[in-house]
Amino acid sequence: MAIEYLKRGKSDADRAEDDAKTRAVVEATLKDIETRGDAAVRELSEKFDDYSPASFRLSQQEIDDLIAQLSDRELADIKFAQEQVMNFARAQRASMTDIEVETLPGVILGHKNIPVQSVGCYVPGGKFPMVASAHMSVATASVAGVPRIIACTPPFQGKPNPAVIAAMHLGGAHEIYVMGGIQAIGAMALGTETIDPVHMLVGPGNAFVAEAKRQLFGRVGIDLFAGPTETMVIADETVDAEICATDLLGQAEHGYNSPAVLVTNSRKLAEETLSEIDRLLGILPTADTARVSWQDYGEVILCDSYDEMLQVADEIASEHVQVMTDRDDWFLDNMTCYGALFLGPRTNVSNGDKVIGTNHTLPTKKAGRYTGGLWVGKFLKTHSYQKILTDEAATLIGEYGSRLCLLEGFVGHAEQCNVRVRRYGGINVPYGAPAPYRDAAE
Repeated sequence: MAIEYLKRGKSDADRAEDDAKTRAVVEATLKDIETRGDAAVRELSEKFDDYSPASFRLSQQEIDDLIAQLSDRELADIKFAQEQVMNFARAQRASMTDIEVETLPGVILGHKNIPVQSVGCYVPGGKFPMVASAHMSVATASVAGVPRIIACTPPFQGKPNPAVIAAMHLGGAHEIYVMGGIQAIGAMALGTETIDPVHMLVGPGNAFVAEAKRQLFGRVGIDLFAGPTETMVIADETVDAEICATDLLGQAEHGYNSPAVLVTNSRKLAEETLSEIDRLLGILPTADTARVSWQDYGEVILCDSYDEMLQVADEIASEHVQVMTDRDDWFLDNMTCYGALFLGPRTNVSNGDKVIGTNHTLPTKKAGRYTGGLWVGKFLKTHSYQKILTDEAATLIGEYGSRLCLLEGFVGHAEQCNVRVRRYGGINVPYGAPAPYRDAAE
């Protein structure tokens, strides 16, 4: 095995130090929000966004006025993208069915898929107005049937962004607030004097937003740990350096800490991509951001074989994985740890981010090893139920239950079973004794 790094990003130790600083800031900020509520939220908004409106919640008139600022073309584009996301979410929802089965004569087991009753959707927008994130969270929650959907987004250049607000409103948000960062996450999860807390938080964000969700998990549900954008390009010589460099920098522009990784078995492609990235950084309008991400978090990994490329890719478990090889479906069949796959040079991560219909809220920081991304099923809770319809079934299950409870030493549990055996089976079981053995076939 010969895996060679032609370029490395920050070390794990340096990244851990950054994470520790973020944790401390978030912990103190959430405690302040929980203690002082609206006052803390307003101070944070003034400090970080220079924004302090009479009310952070938009009225219907304000929403209508903002939507009216969009051109017909802009509004049509938003609706088109939102419909693609909702179409796929509807198909996913249809795949999740309630069930009820008779597992033994008179024994009925089932489950129901019940929507989470209130969801807070965070839509990033301080640096770039993330219109598409509203489709991914708000519209998908709406398809799931969530009865209360609130949405928060930071002000963009000092005021609400019309396109983001339109996407939130059209997606089905019942309450829309213009606030960002830790203060938005804290207000939605903890509640304030003017905002009722929610049961679940969803949506991507920067490192502070992701850490706030992590610290609040358990008190509320979350979709997943969606931190700074990550992208990986898996490529061989079937593609060229221009497309590889473009796909890497296209995601590196998200922020100053967005990992972008090229995994290839071609030294020629690796070296040419490094040169092409330098060229593109000279002309990319967002190069000030992308350059820092590439410098600190960019990596180029040269492998000997496709098997090694697969191994490296699964170990990194990147959020977005762009596969451009002579065997794209082989990677689809064999990859196990990632956020979403983008197969072939005709597609790209931006398709998934903005319009194609799959959800762009995806696992980061190796979370793809144990979870997929946000989807309609994340807003649904699968609850089981059971019922016994006959005396015979109550007796049979009760007998087994009685003995198995006592096997573990739970006498009180056993009596729950024994009382049914006595009542419905007419069998005299002394208190605390196991039910007599009777072959189920008798």
